[in-house]
Amino acid sequence: MERIKNIACFSKLNDEQLEKLKKISVVKKYNAKEILFYEGDTPIYLYVLLQGTLKVYKTNHKGQQIFLHQFYPGGLVAELAHFENIPYPATAEFTSNSEVLRIDYAALEKDFFKNPEISMEIIKSLIAKHRILIDIIQKEVVLTADAKIAKFILENGELFATLKNTQIASILNITPETLSRTLSRFKVSGWIEMNDKHDIHILDKMALEEML
Repeated sequence: MERIKNIACFSKLNDEQLEKLKKISVVKKYNAKEILFYEGDTPIYLYVLLQGTLKVYKTNHKGQQIFLHQFYPGGLVAELAHFENIPYPATAEFTSNSEVLRIDYAALEKDFFKNPEISMEIIKSLIAKHRILIDIIQKEVVLTADAKIAKFILENGELFATLKNTQIASILNITPETLSRTLSRFKVSGWIEMNDKHDIHILDKMALEEML
């Protein structure tokens, strides 16, 4: 009950409403590399990531993964597919052991969508997804590989200590070789330094920002 109340969409519900929501929900555990849903699947449940990490990607005609976004605990996952009544437009795969709150969407829509506070939180979530889409377009259409890496260092530099280079390269839709070469060039240029644990320290923020 307390975990549900900590989710922004449901934080204002009273105990009776929370109990009702609990009856149409279940917490499921997943291992890294398990699939939550595939591109083209029909959406049945609304998912909230409670613990772990989840990546969303599309697959091109060559079978290559095109990374779109990484979800972290607390957010709704792919709710737009429900609202538009369309199949999932991408595949969601767990990148670490995770827990998900799975909610019967039809029951949620029937019993809870008249609640203005829930509706407002869902609107906020959709606006956030719109920002994600804009970021994807900018990253894939506008930015060079160097600029992608500079942007990632500026915004998510701490992830270099927890993710492998192959994972970061996948997120940026570049090859691991390109990532390694660019990081080496940034280090030689005196823009960043990186220790044995892959912790990154920015030495010249202005130079990285100019890449964008």
